[in-house]
Amino acid sequence: MEATAQDDECIVLSGLLSGKSRRLIASVNAELKALKGKVRMAKKPIETVADAQRRARRRVPRPVYTALISGNQAGVTMNANVSAFDKIGFRPRAARETPEETPLIRDLSSSVLGIPISFPVICGPVGAQAVDPRSEVAVAAASRRAGTAFGLSSFGARPIEEVMPANENTFYQLYWTGSRDDIAFRVERARKAGAKGLIVTLDATGGGLGPRDWGAPSIPSKLDLAAMLKFAPLGVSRPAWLARFLLGGGLPDMTIPNSASSATDKALFANIYGTLMQTPVPTWKDVEWIRELWGGKFVVKGIWRSDDALRAIDAGADAVAVSNHGGNNLDTTPATIRVLNSVATAVGQRAELWMDGGVRRGSDVAKALALGADVVALGRAWLWGLAAGGEEGVYQVLEIHRTGLERALVGLGHSSIKDLSIDDLEIPEGFLLKA
Repeated sequence: MEATAQDDECIVLSGLLSGKSRRLIASVNAELKALKGKVRMAKKPIETVADAQRRARRRVPRPVYTALISGNQAGVTMNANVSAFDKIGFRPRAARETPEETPLIRDLSSSVLGIPISFPVICGPVGAQAVDPRSEVAVAAASRRAGTAFGLSSFGARPIEEVMPANENTFYQLYWTGSRDDIAFRVERARKAGAKGLIVTLDATGGGLGPRDWGAPSIPSKLDLAAMLKFAPLGVSRPAWLARFLLGGGLPDMTIPNSASSATDKALFANIYGTLMQTPVPTWKDVEWIRELWGGKFVVKGIWRSDDALRAIDAGADAVAVSNHGGNNLDTTPATIRVLNSVATAVGQRAELWMDGGVRRGSDVAKALALGADVVALGRAWLWGLAAGGEEGVYQVLEIHRTGLERALVGLGHSSIKDLSIDDLEIPEGFLLKA
């Protein structure tokens, strides 16, 4: 194989590491030869989100996998988001009153912010650092193939200008971090790139992750030589992962370009995260200012209470997203599915209602729709798909949710997602909360 700059990185590391690490470097070079000129996909179809998670754990270095798990403190909210869906049962129908039309059609079609989508599931905004060399470009492309939209995180690894061509139906997610000038720069950049909507996340500023019982991943602030030497054993422990990055243009640089505050800002992950933790929590006047500045379709994310949902609509939100940040902030906050119906009742038809948190199956999507959601956003599920199989892995995770939703309709005797209602569910007394 012809020598490349990527090979040089392996040679430098090989000369500085132990004999064991040199042998691992040799395996990386073998992977490079095997992968050169090939498109890597999941070897066999991903069967479930749990399957994707298992593959992800085997495929990426331990700190990267730990970051994908994320969560906060004891992980009570993170785990409750998932287990809460298991507490909701279905009330299936054995037969229909009238014959079904032929050919059989299960209508899953929906829309998000006025954009037609093939089913009411999108890839929500999640930072995908060091998971796959194509990162959010792969996620956007998979979402387009599945006929749906993508929310690009401001903590993502690929710049919005590279992501938009992969899926024109991409929204930009913004944190309230830094000065108003910093925020205005990001908003204008998203507008110029062609983002179809702006998602403002309100449940992270000034807070963030506390100590985790299972430990936090060690993340370098930048990938200089010292960091490469420190983390090299972890990288070469997953030679296929390292080879994919070397073939894809080089090691991850730990920048988050969509959070840059100027054209020359390098936007290092550690710097932006530190600023986010130190920025004062925004006021509703700040939200109104962003809404006016943007002028297009506008989503407020991080809503848990009904009164906050109504205040967001008053501030100009076209959609509100019921979310507890995947359990990544205030631990012991109840699962989003438990408050969804209360928020849906309060919002009515005034705005589109999104939800995220704990969705792992198409049947979970059906339950969320029955409780009032218009759109369900995936987070960890697509991250695990990306780690397990790149673009194809994300696409397969989306299709798992599509087919699961379709099967739920069959069991409930419905031909369309529009027929789903709370009457299709068996809900324990006291489960639904008034938020």
